[in-house]
Amino acid sequence: QVQLVESGGGLVQAGGSLRLSCAASGSIFAINAMGWYRQAPGKQRELVAIISSGGRTNYADSVKGRFTISRDNAKNTVYLQMNSLKPEDTGTYYCARSPLPHLIAPMSDWGQGTQVTVSS
Repeated sequence: QVQLVESGGGLVQAGGSLRLSCAASGSIFAINAMGWYRQAPGKQRELVAIISSGGRTNYADSVKGRFTISRDNAKNTVYLQMNSLKPEDTGTYYCARSPLPHLIAPMSDWGQGTQVTVSS
């Protein structure tokens, strides 16, 4: 059974930084594409960033240049470094796993989410 456990969320002022982590278990992590999604109150969940098994990345336009997704296959962990945070980045951030290695890959497993709140 795949388990994804997020950590690192919190309250930060605009312009600040946070680093989210997602520890994965129950799958061969190195062959999975991994992603970060977020959902703001009253809005649909949206893709923030995705990383392929080979390390290729893709980002939502709203976070390009500010957020960086990375992975450590030895630790079965994916990270999201968030810099220059804005109030509109506020939401619940979810880690997700795809059974496929590609950037364009449907996600099949989800973490429980970690809250990020950016104050103005």
